[in-house]
Amino acid sequence: MDLDNNPKEKLELNKLQKRLRRMTGQAIADFNMIEDGDKIMVCLSGGKDSYTMLDILMNLQRSAPIQFELVAVNLDQKQPDFPEHVLPEYLAQVGVEHYILEKDTYSIVKELVPEGKTTCGLCSRLRRGSLYGFAEEIGATKIALGHHRDDILETLFLNMFFGGKLKSMPPKLLSDDQKHVVIRPLAYCKEKDIEAYALLKSFPIIPCNLCGSQENLQRQVVKEMLQSWDKQHPGRLDTMFTAMQNVVPSHLADTNLFNFADLKQPEDALKKLNVISI
Repeated sequence: MDLDNNPKEKLELNKLQKRLRRMTGQAIADFNMIEDGDKIMVCLSGGKDSYTMLDILMNLQRSAPIQFELVAVNLDQKQPDFPEHVLPEYLAQVGVEHYILEKDTYSIVKELVPEGKTTCGLCSRLRRGSLYGFAEEIGATKIALGHHRDDILETLFLNMFFGGKLKSMPPKLLSDDQKHVVIRPLAYCKEKDIEAYALLKSFPIIPCNLCGSQENLQRQVVKEMLQSWDKQHPGRLDTMFTAMQNVVPSHLADTNLFNFADLKQPEDALKKLNVISI
């Protein structure tokens, strides 16, 4: 898109970039995501979210008061008709160090997942294992994923509706083996801002066609529910995300988080009650 000939769209791009940069910078500061000397492995899928993450991190890197490296990594899962040239050409153009990993996870997923069943779970586990292993090889201190605010809210509801757990994607996570710190710099960013930014920046988007349409995915159902709420009640998603940052364990029902068993009135309150009853 030629923005030089379209002042209105150029202004909109600048506004979006400032907003995304501000929200990303705030998330990085709030969770201490990036420290001096870090080597950040930026996982690039070819979708709007990861392109935006890389773009904003590169923008922040130029003016940050600390020094950190960015290394873009894409996992080529050997999907049929995957345009292998797109990402290397883009990454060379923007001048960022990058690697393309080739792992045929597509065949594994197709072999193990019955036709018509959701492939995302197995696909993400295989992808995560490959990326974690490569992070060790290149000495990355942090692994950056492109999940945004809407992804985090969707995951919260998915776990409540289908998993029976009150949990989501944290902005910063220590892996189970404690070898990797995973960060989500776009945690405060709205999907609609990212989508608009990616369109104005004309990122060469590569759609994921591993799972086909899979229109009845649980995540898609939850996404549509949240989008409907956002249209009907502007600000509701903002309030819900704020709620995730204001958890009150004593007003939930998890006995592992709060000691309900030993909850009782303090001695001075009991004495007052005894005096009143007399």
